[in-house]
Amino acid sequence: MKRQQKEPNTIVKKQEEKIDYEVYCQYTRVWIPDPEDVWRAAEIIKDYTEGEPILYLKLEDETPLEYRIGPKDNALPFLRNPDILVGENDLTALSYLHEPAVLHNLKVRFTESNHIYTYCGIVLVAINPYEQLQIYGEEVINAYSGQNMGDMDPHIFAVAEEAYKQMARDERNQSIIVSGESGAGKTVSAKYAMRFFATVGGSANDTNVEEKVLASSPIMEAIGNAKTTRNDNSSRFGKYIQIGFDRSYHIIGANMRTYLLEKSRVVFQAEDERNYHIFYQLCASASLPEFKDLALTSAEDFIFTSQGENIFIEGVNDAEDFEKTREAFTLLGVNDSNQSSIFRIIASILHLGNVEICSERDGDSCHILKNDPHLAHFCQLLGVELEQMEHWLCHRKLVTTSETYVKNMSRKQAANARDALAKHIYAHMFDWIVEYVNKSLHTSSKQHSFIGVLDIYGFETFEINSFEQFCINYANEKLQQQFNQHVFKLEQEEYMKEQIPWTLIDFYDNQPCIDVIEAKLGILDLLDEECKVPKGTDQNWCQKLYDRLSSSVHFQKPRMSNTSFIVIHFADKVEYQCDGFLEKNRDTVYEEQINILKASKFQLMADLFQDTNKDSNISTSSSSKSSRVNVRASKPTPKVPNKEHRKTVGHQFRSSLQLLMETLNATTPHYVRCIKPNDEKEAFSFESRRAVQQLRACGVLETIRISAAGYPSRWTYPDFFNRYRVLMKKSDMTVGDKKLVCRNLLETLVKDPDKFQFGKTKIFFRAGQVAYLEKLRADKFRSACIKIQKTVRGWLQRVRYQKIRKSAINLQRYGRGYMARRYAEQLRLTRAALTFQKQYRMVRERRDYLKVRQAVVTIQAFTRGMLTRRIFQEFLLHHKAMIIQKHVRGWLTRRKFRRARNAAITIQCAYRRMRAKRELKQLKIEARSAQHLKKLNTGMENKIVQLQRKMDDQTNDLKTQNEQLVVAKASLGSEVNKLQKELEMMRSRQGDGSQLTSLQDELEKLRAELQEAHTHMKKLEEKHSNEKMGLEQRVEELDRENSMLKSEKEEMNRRILHHSKSTEDQESSASQSVGRVQAELDEERLRYQNLLREFSRLEQRYDNLQEAKFQPGHKRNNSTQSSLESDSNYPSISTSELGDTDDAIQLVEEMGVEKAAMDIGVFMKLQKRVRELEQERKRLQVNLEKMEDQVNCKGIEPKTTSEQESEDLAYNSLKRQELESENKKLKNDLNELRKAIADRASQNSSSNELQDGYNLLLGQLKAANEELEVRKEEVLILRTQIVSAAHQKEETTNQIETNNVPEWTNSKKPIDKEEAVRAYHGLCESKNKASDWGYLNEDGELGLAYQGLKQVARLLEAQLQSQARKHEDELAAFNTQIELLKDDIEKKQEMLNHTMSLSPEAQVEYSVQQEITRLTNDNLDLKELVEKLEKNERKLKKQLRIYMKKVPDMEVSLTAASSQPTKAKPQLTRQVTVQRREKDFEGMLEYYKEDEALLVKTLITDMKPNAVSATVPCLPAYILFMCIRHADYINDDQKVHSLLTSTINAIKKVLKKNNNDFEMTSFWLANTSRLLHCLKQYSGDEVFMTQNTAKQNEHCLKNFDLAEYRQVLSDLSIQIYQQLIKVAEHMMQPMIVSAMLESESIPSLAGVKPMGYRNRSSSMDGEGPGSYTLEALIRQLGQFHSVMGEHGLDPEIAGQVIRQLFYSINALTLNNLLLRKDVCSWSTGMQLRYNISQMEEWLRGKNLHQSGAVVNIEPVIQAAQLLQVKKKTSQDAEAICSLCTSLTMQQIVKILNLYTPLNEFEERVTVSFIRNIQNRLQDRNDVPMLLVDTKHTFPVLFPYTPSALSLETLHIPANLSLDFLTRV
Repeated sequence: MKRQQKEPNTIVKKQEEKIDYEVYCQYTRVWIPDPEDVWRAAEIIKDYTEGEPILYLKLEDETPLEYRIGPKDNALPFLRNPDILVGENDLTALSYLHEPAVLHNLKVRFTESNHIYTYCGIVLVAINPYEQLQIYGEEVINAYSGQNMGDMDPHIFAVAEEAYKQMARDERNQSIIVSGESGAGKTVSAKYAMRFFATVGGSANDTNVEEKVLASSPIMEAIGNAKTTRNDNSSRFGKYIQIGFDRSYHIIGANMRTYLLEKSRVVFQAEDERNYHIFYQLCASASLPEFKDLALTSAEDFIFTSQGENIFIEGVNDAEDFEKTREAFTLLGVNDSNQSSIFRIIASILHLGNVEICSERDGDSCHILKNDPHLAHFCQLLGVELEQMEHWLCHRKLVTTSETYVKNMSRKQAANARDALAKHIYAHMFDWIVEYVNKSLHTSSKQHSFIGVLDIYGFETFEINSFEQFCINYANEKLQQQFNQHVFKLEQEEYMKEQIPWTLIDFYDNQPCIDVIEAKLGILDLLDEECKVPKGTDQNWCQKLYDRLSSSVHFQKPRMSNTSFIVIHFADKVEYQCDGFLEKNRDTVYEEQINILKASKFQLMADLFQDTNKDSNISTSSSSKSSRVNVRASKPTPKVPNKEHRKTVGHQFRSSLQLLMETLNATTPHYVRCIKPNDEKEAFSFESRRAVQQLRACGVLETIRISAAGYPSRWTYPDFFNRYRVLMKKSDMTVGDKKLVCRNLLETLVKDPDKFQFGKTKIFFRAGQVAYLEKLRADKFRSACIKIQKTVRGWLQRVRYQKIRKSAINLQRYGRGYMARRYAEQLRLTRAALTFQKQYRMVRERRDYLKVRQAVVTIQAFTRGMLTRRIFQEFLLHHKAMIIQKHVRGWLTRRKFRRARNAAITIQCAYRRMRAKRELKQLKIEARSAQHLKKLNTGMENKIVQLQRKMDDQTNDLKTQNEQLVVAKASLGSEVNKLQKELEMMRSRQGDGSQLTSLQDELEKLRAELQEAHTHMKKLEEKHSNEKMGLEQRVEELDRENSMLKSEKEEMNRRILHHSKSTEDQESSASQSVGRVQAELDEERLRYQNLLREFSRLEQRYDNLQEAKFQPGHKRNNSTQSSLESDSNYPSISTSELGDTDDAIQLVEEMGVEKAAMDIGVFMKLQKRVRELEQERKRLQVNLEKMEDQVNCKGIEPKTTSEQESEDLAYNSLKRQELESENKKLKNDLNELRKAIADRASQNSSSNELQDGYNLLLGQLKAANEELEVRKEEVLILRTQIVSAAHQKEETTNQIETNNVPEWTNSKKPIDKEEAVRAYHGLCESKNKASDWGYLNEDGELGLAYQGLKQVARLLEAQLQSQARKHEDELAAFNTQIELLKDDIEKKQEMLNHTMSLSPEAQVEYSVQQEITRLTNDNLDLKELVEKLEKNERKLKKQLRIYMKKVPDMEVSLTAASSQPTKAKPQLTRQVTVQRREKDFEGMLEYYKEDEALLVKTLITDMKPNAVSATVPCLPAYILFMCIRHADYINDDQKVHSLLTSTINAIKKVLKKNNNDFEMTSFWLANTSRLLHCLKQYSGDEVFMTQNTAKQNEHCLKNFDLAEYRQVLSDLSIQIYQQLIKVAEHMMQPMIVSAMLESESIPSLAGVKPMGYRNRSSSMDGEGPGSYTLEALIRQLGQFHSVMGEHGLDPEIAGQVIRQLFYSINALTLNNLLLRKDVCSWSTGMQLRYNISQMEEWLRGKNLHQSGAVVNIEPVIQAAQLLQVKKKTSQDAEAICSLCTSLTMQQIVKILNLYTPLNEFEERVTVSFIRNIQNRLQDRNDVPMLLVDTKHTFPVLFPYTPSALSLETLHIPANLSLDFLTRV
């Protein structure tokens, strides 16, 4: 290794030894120095020859320039790189490596492409954008995780991933060194690196160490960062954070070391600067109640926080930051007590700064004002004595060899001592917090390796540089030396690896400068020596520096100053002011003040100075804690040993720096250099002068120089071959070895062998050779283009000549044809003229003839008409005369006839009147006779007699029945006695056999009851089916109503659209509304499935913890506990146990409230029952209110008259008497009968015949009583009528006798005249009705008869009134319904008015929302109705199950009593099937209970997919369902529950064991979904039975409702689907990027592959390019699809899997495209579009083009099109905006910024074009997203697909070893 010492500004200007003057020709572009922009571009306008003094140039603004060349003037200017190389990701990939090229490349990337990261060899250059960028999200971390450093665009995450990968591969500790100026972004870069480690290497347990590591950042920023003139959040200390990892490379802990805290900032801040953030945060939160005792106010009121004159930072809220700081303290375990103590200390420092020290008159002493409030607060907050602190702030103790005395201090000395005390307290608190953070981040686990992140200050130079800048620059000198050595080492390893001859390269070694600082008798050594001198001063120390170090080339004395010195660092010369060096190096604090603090009442304050007490010269570095000092003021003698071992700040900093360098040398370093682009903090503003200063200072240009000294450009053989094969001959292409072809080509093109070297895998080029090859390639393309142009232009000319010749021939042909056509036209016209003349002459002659003929005919017509009219007039006169004669003669005859007729009528009338009077007189005489009245009453008396006879007959029948009942009682009693006697005799004879007989009888009875129950069940099923049919009809009616309303809505929409101006916008808004609704549904479904995924993850985690905690031994679970509860979130109570809400209430009472509270299902049912009761109560309340309103509206009916009331009373009294007597009699008879039968029935409870007879008799008696009641009611009515008639007759007689008035109508009870006329209309024909009525009613008998008839009419009227009331109620109900409909219509009218008042877009959206709301309400109502019906059905089924359970129990007990068991296994009750008459059912499998484990093991645990590959798909699912059917058939709910639970748990275990096996996961997804479909298909629900056959409907489950298990299986299917997607994505992830972006599916595009890059990382050693092709990816997709098809997975689910996989392909491809500059080119777009077309072709071939997969890859399609379209004009911008609808604005702009031309014929996208795109896309409401979320999962839908397979035809292969299953 050869070291060289040079001036920094001459390092980058080293030229090659041999200058190629041929390249300095016309049109060559160069860089020339510029005083403002550092470097400026120019172009040579005249060829330059060697030795010429002037180089003629032209600037970019076309200004000519004569550039002088010579030894005393300027060297030849630097050459510019081709435009194709500008903007490279790696600066070392540039052909010409020098300072202007580096600066220009960084500027172009930063300002034009907005790329803040750039590689420079192993260094990542990060430029502060002063703007928040969306490139640090979790999706970006996922994109960089697992990628090689050179595969993606430069990023801090790429460096972090490289360090993480090398740590895992090489098992070597890593370091990331982040350096730069203040404000360059060091802290942010370090923070993002730690965030990457926390995300990628998260802790494996629940300790959340990564969160604690990130939580330390806000704490350290609060106590260690401050605002400076250059940075609002400047770190005023250095820190090195070690993040520890275990063997699995998960974070287990961390440790932090700090360096050189800027303590002087505590007491002093420059203008426009601030103190540490924690002071301002605490003052901003001083108003909180917990901080009242701190006595804080605004930061402006304290000296230590107001010296910068600006206490605020723009955009920063100190109060919110303080809350984040407190949260971080809490997360790291700092309790409230310690937090309160920390805040007290901080507040005390502020109060200490405000303590006012007053000078005495002599000037040598001072004092503090009495009752100084700030001193009192200071002492109170720290818990120290006020008098002592007041005394020792103004005095100090001097200790000599002989005595100790107290000395006064001047005001200045006291102020310095006060400030020193404040700095000392803050430094101790800072160290304590760092130590506490380290304790919180410490772990007891063994650390396998670590990654360190060094956030260190960069090289600093100010107008006044002091001790802090000296230490900072000293640290940077050490780091730069380590950096140079590492870079040189990597270069040497690269050369050795490629077996390139290694020659020594000169590089700048700064060891002499370091020796000046740290060597013996160096600057630090002399500083420590001067500090030991009692009266040492800064001037004396400075003079010693002049004397001892003046001979060094890195040390200089300023010409105009004797109190400063100059050190020539690697970056620049820095002049340091000596003032304050000794004081800062000593860091003196008086021990009397420390002793007072040690005696504090607060534990934390005492601990800061008691246990970790250091000497007065203490540093903030945590590595200096080994030094101690014991301050004991009581001893008069000084401590000489302490002075000998006292360490200064410089010594401690040198020691800690040495320890840091040892740590860095033991690790693999990674470098991040932060650059500050401007001092004004403007976003994306680049100042070249400031950037060059930092590039020189941070070592980037040194890296460039070392690379340029050797072979900087490096190409792999395949890349070189693909790029430059256009320069080869056809004969060279025939050679198979590409290395040999490249060697032959280079030897031909480059004559100087020193310009390149051949390595094992790469070709190394000297600087400028790649540009030379690019020039040859461009010339080759240019000549080829000229030849192509020549050929094309010749072809175009030939085509043009042929077109002209063909056009001339066509013109001639058309001209000749035109002349011929004109001649033919002339001949035709001549012939037509002759024809026209002939026809015209003929028409003219014919017209003359017709005119003459018409005149003759007209004359004849007029003459004949005149003669005819004359004859007609004569005939008319004769006819009129005849008519007059006829009418006169008729009138005379009619007058004569009328006179005769009138005379005859008069005679007839007189005669008839006379006869009528005679007949009337005779009728009146007959009416007065009694015989007539008897005829009228004959019918009524007959009816009364008949009713009386009928009543007597019924009374006799009742007596006869009673007698028969008594006889039946006697006979039944005697029969019972006989049966008892016979039973006793049988018992005595048969003994034990009687029990069997009785049991058999009981069994027969139970069978009869069962048969009745079956009949009852069928009736209930028929009733349920009828109700269901009615509901379906109701649903159809609602559907019709819905369709009608939809049609109305459509009509409204048509009206709205007719009045709208923009129909397309409204349709789009409507579609967007529907899309939003669908999106919300998908979102809800996705949220639910995400919860299932989270549950699955937590369940997996729980199982892992259980396995970790498993102890050896056997533990038996409670047999009554459902194992399902541990594996699902669903209630363990089956539907057989919880049939309805009433059963749930009973279960809660049995289980107890506390136990039942854990079952969610019970509470949900109870809550549902409560809601139903509440709804029922509300409904009844509404009905009651409506009835009350109706009653109030009806009013008071007219009262009846007193006579009606008297009649009603009479009727009621008679009825009551009759009923009471009859009721007493019947009650006595009934009680006697019941008693007798009950006594006999109690004697023999086993006999049911007597009970049946008893029930029969009771029914007959009840019917007879009802009939008797009806007859009695009729008799009472007739009796009442007779009594009323008699009473009325008496009143009428009395009234006639007393008044003798003929008018009967004036009685108290008036008679309706109209009714009397209707009754006797044949008798009442006289006009005077009143007189005739009185005449006819002279004796009152007719009135009595009329009253009897009226009573009968009243009875009929009462019935009519009851019917009327019923109709009125119905009418009221209809009115109520009409009111409701009116309200509904009014609401709809209001809605319509409101809709019409809205805008057209809002109208459509509002109508859609209303329609959705209405349909939702209707759907909920229907669901409630269906739930009620299902509830009733479950009740009836439960009752049926209770009856059916009795039969197997009786049969089992009977079998057990009759025979002893002969086998160890319990016998299966096969006879149950025979007894149930279900032996015809097939498709069931029977197994023993103890064989369940073997069944699960055979079908699930040990099942291999290939074992059933040749059978029916989803065979295990069918077998399991057939077993479930048999368990349901025998009504064994425990068996069903156990089998389903075991099945679900076994599937979960199998999937957990094979969590990376796609075939196994697909197999069980198909079987689980098929089992779910079978449970639905055979559930008995009509919804799932529509596609079943008749036989399949017979196979439905009979006893159990497995709806809850269907839900569990549905959730399990979702979990398996998510695992399937995860496995498939894991298998495809390494293939996607290589196949879609890197594979060459189109061979013709291989020649334009992007330029290669230098591999900066050893992580890529031995790794070639991706070997996956598009065919491999499509083959993998086809394999996935075929496996799912073979396993019988539903095509819809398979389509959803393919859709999700295509989304992953789109996400990974697009994310890589957005993060890789090398693939953003036209050729990549063409290649990508071809690959996508192949994918689409595969989808069409598999019939999956309708699955939505193509929509998911639409963003990649548009990205490929964006790479191919033109990008120049505004029309192109508009086309891009309309084309890229699936890409966000950030993605479009990113692709345009990354677009890279592959040759000089293409052009870059201009900045103005990108700005135009941004302006056009501002109106888009895109989510601010750059990368696609790769973890997004679409919600899965499992459509119901019933199976057409008949279960009875299923064949079970013998290889499954299921012999223990028996077909049923």
